[in-house]
This record gives sequence, structure tokens and C-alpha cells, in this order.
Amino acid sequence: METIHAADEVRYTWESEPIKGGAVLVGRDRVGAVGTLEELRERFPDARVRTWPGVLGPARIHEGPLPDAPSPRERIHAVLKLGAVAVLEEHADTPELRAAAERNDVVVLPRTQSTAIRRTGRADLAVFAETGECIATVCAGRLVHRRR
Repeated sequence: METIHAADEVRYTWESEPIKGGAVLVGRDRVGAVGTLEELRERFPDARVRTWPGVLGPARIHEGPLPDAPSPRERIHAVLKLGAVAVLEEHADTPELRAAAERNDVVVLPRTQSTAIRRTGRADLAVFAETGECIATVCAGRLVHRRR
């Protein structure tokens, strides 16, 4: 089933101009379309709609050491709670951390790179409040974190 993630604003990149009342259609693990919520609801009337307060954009790359936690799984989950779905390989430096990342679809990258929402690209999204707090993280199309 397709899901429309809508927010006060949507940005293709964190530097791009916002789409006010924007939305992103996600089907399985891919971005299907980007536009206003009204446009996407009209084009995809059967899609589930999740509405978030804040700004939706591409999920981030966690560039520093992974947060401390009792287990590798919890360390990876702590990254997801920050709005990141990728980590640098220098910080995922044990087989246990890499396995936990793989099980959760978190990408391990050799170096940092730019992130963007692209049609047919992997659906890695994050929603942030004005305070900078992560409200929701979508990793490979799955909602993996939401602030309650």
C-alpha cells in the first residue's frame, strides 16, 4: 500500500526552496511522487496519509560516532531517532554494528555525500520540528521512528 507523508513544508534537499503544504508518496521502499498534499491525494486517492507538523526532507547521514547504548541494535536505533538512515563506515567499525545497520536498512557509507528526495529513489525521509527535534524517520519506506 502506498503512503503519503505530508508536512507543513517539504524540501527536496535541505537547501532547496520549500513546497508549502507538501507531500511525498512512498510505495514500498521508493519515492513515487512529490507535490502538494492536495495534488497527491487527487492522484492517489487510495493512499494512506500521514500528516506531520514541521519540515519533511531527506533523511540525514550520521557523520560522527554512534550514540552510546547497551547494544549495537540500540545504537543504530538511536541514529534513526536523530533523523539519519546512514552512518559512516569509520563509525560502524565492528561486525555487530554493521549487522545491526543491515538488519535495519541503515546504509553504511565510505564517506559523506549529499542527500535528496528523488522520484524512484530510496524513500529515506525525516521530519523535523522548528526546534530541530526529529519528529519522524522513514527508512527505505518504513516508518522507523516517530515522536509520541
